[in-house]
Amino acid sequence: MNTLGWILVGGFLMSAVAMVGGLTTVLRPATLERLLLPMVALAAGTLLGGAFFHMIPETLAAMAPLHAAMWVMGGFTTFLMLEQFLHWHHSHRGGGAGADAGNARQPVTYLILAGDALHNFLGGLGIASTFLIDTRAGVLAWLAAVAHEIPQELGDFGVLVHGGWSRRRALLWNLLSALTFPLGAVLAYLLSQRVSVAGLVLFGAGNFIYIAASDLVPEIKAQPTLGSALQTFAAFALGLGLMLALALGLQA
Repeated sequence: MNTLGWILVGGFLMSAVAMVGGLTTVLRPATLERLLLPMVALAAGTLLGGAFFHMIPETLAAMAPLHAAMWVMGGFTTFLMLEQFLHWHHSHRGGGAGADAGNARQPVTYLILAGDALHNFLGGLGIASTFLIDTRAGVLAWLAAVAHEIPQELGDFGVLVHGGWSRRRALLWNLLSALTFPLGAVLAYLLSQRVSVAGLVLFGAGNFIYIAASDLVPEIKAQPTLGSALQTFAAFALGLGLMLALALGLQA
C-alpha cells in the first residue's frame, strides 16, 4: 500500500474511534471508572513517547534546531490557545439554576464539538506528515493518537449526553467532528507536494506534548491510594516503554 493509502486508511479508522462512546451503553459505570484512569495514563505515555522518541528525532535532520523548536512550540501554543478559549467561553456562558442551567449547558456541547473538530484536523495534519517521512513512524504516531483519542471520545460523549443530547445523536455528531481528521491528513499529503512536511510533524509533536502534559498527566498524578498511584504510573511507563522499544527496534 502506498503512502496515500496508509494516510486514508489511518484517517478513516481514526474517525471510527469516535464511535467508542457507544461502549458507555454496555459497560457498568464502576467498570468504566476502573478502566478510565489507566487508559488516560497509557495515553499520556504513548503521546510523549511518540513525540520525543519518534516525531522529533525523525525531523531534526531536516532543519536547524532553533527552527525545529519553534515548530514544536507552535503546536504546543496553538493547543494552549484553543483550550484557553474553550475555558473562557465555558465560564462566560451564563445561565441560571434548575432547568435553565440545564439549557445553558447546551451551547457548550457545540463548542466541545467544534474544539474536537479542530483538534482532529490538526491531528490529521501531524499524523499524515509522519507517514510521509516514514510509514512505520506514522503507524506508531497513529497508535499513540488512538491511545489518547479513546478516553477523550468517551469523555466527549459523556459531556454531550449530560448536556441534553440523545446517545444516538451524540454518537453521530462525534463521528462527524472526527471526519476532520482525514480532511487534515489529505491536506498534509497535498501540501507535501509543495513544501517540506518536517514542520508539520514537529507541530503535531507540540500538540502531543501539550495534550499529555496539560490535560492527561494532571488527571493521573494525584491518586488517593498507593495502589492506584502505582497502577497509573505503571500504565504511563508502559506507554513510554512501548514507544522507546519501537524506536530502538526501527533503528536496529
